[in-house]
Amino acid sequence: MIAQRVVPVPRLASAELTERAIEYLAAAGFKIFEVTMTTPDAIRVIRRFANRFVVGAGTVLDLDSARRCIDAGAQFLVSPCLVPGMAKLAHDAGGLALIGGFTPGEILAAHREGADIVKVFPASTGGPEHLRAIHAVFPDIPLCPTGGVSLDNMKKYFDAGAVFVGVGNNIVDPKALAAGDRARVVAHAMRFLE
Repeated sequence: MIAQRVVPVPRLASAELTERAIEYLAAAGFKIFEVTMTTPDAIRVIRRFANRFVVGAGTVLDLDSARRCIDAGAQFLVSPCLVPGMAKLAHDAGGLALIGGFTPGEILAAHREGADIVKVFPASTGGPEHLRAIHAVFPDIPLCPTGGVSLDNMKKYFDAGAVFVGVGNNIVDPKALAAGDRARVVAHAMRFLE
């Protein structure tokens, strides 16, 4: 994740659009993806790609969902908030846990719960300056801002201390994706890797 620097987190209206987005993003050079549990048939999507890429499950809000994601092949679990026991469950399965927090107390609690990386969410609410302030207080906690990260602000988040960023639908050109215009989606996504 740290080497890729940008992890796509598409939040699309159907499993089919999500699968198409992952195929196109893979063609652009991405090898790590987060499939959120808000995606219709998210477990099926995770299972479909788990043997080809590093696929994680996002918006995991309870341990039952976490177990189903791991059983489907998810290699990392992501929650926007503290889910007690999720980090242990991920680690016991040989995976990683990204636990969300926004305030200093939430970020420290996520770290103490066993988060490998703390997801600063929603990043857009505080922006890069919020991340910079959090990083100054907790320089040894790896931080990944997600929620509102775009081409326009991505570098600012890295400069503020992000180890990598999660990028939602900004990573795909929605009209091109809906139209099946692979070349346009790939060209747009490649800009995030450059």
